[in-house]
Amino acid sequence: MPSPRHVHHRIGGWLPKDQNVLESWLNKKIAKAKARNRKFEDWAPVIQEFRQLIETDAEIWMGFHQMFDQVPEKPPYNKDPTGKCQVRGYLHMLELFDLIIEEAPDFEQNDLVGFPINAILDWPMGTPGGLTAFVNPKVNAMFHKMFNVWSAFLSSPASCYVLSTADNGWFGAPATAAMPDFDETFVCDPSAPYHGFNSWDDFFTRLFRPGVRPVEFPANDAIVNSACESTIYNIAYDVKARDQFWIKGEPYSLNHILNNDEYAPQFVGGTIYQAFLSALNYHRWASPVNGIIVKVVNIPGTYYAESPVMGFANPDGPDPAAPNLSQGFITSVAARALIFIQAHNPAIGLMCFVAVGMAEVSTCEATVKPGQVVKKGEEIGMFHFGGSTHCLIFRPETKVTFNPDYTINSAVPLNAAIATIA
Repeated sequence: MPSPRHVHHRIGGWLPKDQNVLESWLNKKIAKAKARNRKFEDWAPVIQEFRQLIETDAEIWMGFHQMFDQVPEKPPYNKDPTGKCQVRGYLHMLELFDLIIEEAPDFEQNDLVGFPINAILDWPMGTPGGLTAFVNPKVNAMFHKMFNVWSAFLSSPASCYVLSTADNGWFGAPATAAMPDFDETFVCDPSAPYHGFNSWDDFFTRLFRPGVRPVEFPANDAIVNSACESTIYNIAYDVKARDQFWIKGEPYSLNHILNNDEYAPQFVGGTIYQAFLSALNYHRWASPVNGIIVKVVNIPGTYYAESPVMGFANPDGPDPAAPNLSQGFITSVAARALIFIQAHNPAIGLMCFVAVGMAEVSTCEATVKPGQVVKKGEEIGMFHFGGSTHCLIFRPETKVTFNPDYTINSAVPLNAAIATIA
């Protein structure tokens, strides 16, 4: 059996850290797609449309060839029997997309491949051609169309087949070991088929049982609480209005994060707290403060653009789970939602919660409206299938002291007290 080749920057559990597991998973998908032997005209209509876009737009045609041509022909990138990439070109890529959008993620090989499209695009994402293609608005609009089709399947009863007790099912022994006390933690009915869930999306957006994540200091307006069950990625101070978010260190660029919103100037020089959600986390958002919803904005963006410094120019090689080490970068370019909240505490004033999609479906659904009064811990939205990270943005007048118990890379429970306002 091959020895594990661990990729340490695959954080969040969305892709296996053992490269052998990922390659084995992809080989199975390639074999399954080949066995289906579907002709181009039998592909799903949205995949046929994707092919037409690539073949009729000169710039996109070039990008989708360069991204495969620019992958180095040396280990570990040449993993098929002929010494080439596992995914050999755009038609092979589309053939795999056609398979994936008719499936729900399972708990493969005691490990989760939670980014199946990301796994297919693994190395091409780290190339200059990949960056060019994946920031193209037409390409991202096409991904959005494809994900709408996939989302319809993931929200249907047909997707429940992975909610089984088989070894690769979400209630099998490996998954149960990864999510102990599931029945006591989440709203479900263990005696019902599929534990009472109606679809994969219903399972993914599952609710905590009452009392599982109590709100710390609910009436204390000087305390800011965790908005997501997450792991701290970064805390930045004195954030600029505009910065070179694509360079090493990935500084935040407020005007780009907030899409040049009318409220953006109020946050220049302020503070950003960013944390990401892992594959097995709770995926709903809660208000971090007591206050009033001022504005909700949904921003379309990229799905597979990664920071150029995380590509093949990176001394450690490209980031195969591309969004993971590009989280600062994607706050400026990815599909996201902004929720501006006027806190009851005038020392906080206006703040912003930013939900950022990372790859795959990446739907950011806000469930609150302007004028709505929210309490700490009250739901304000959710991520649907796909990776996710989020930011809390404070104005420079808001003097934030973060809880020393929660440092970078610390896991933070939903509704935990993460900061105090002077």
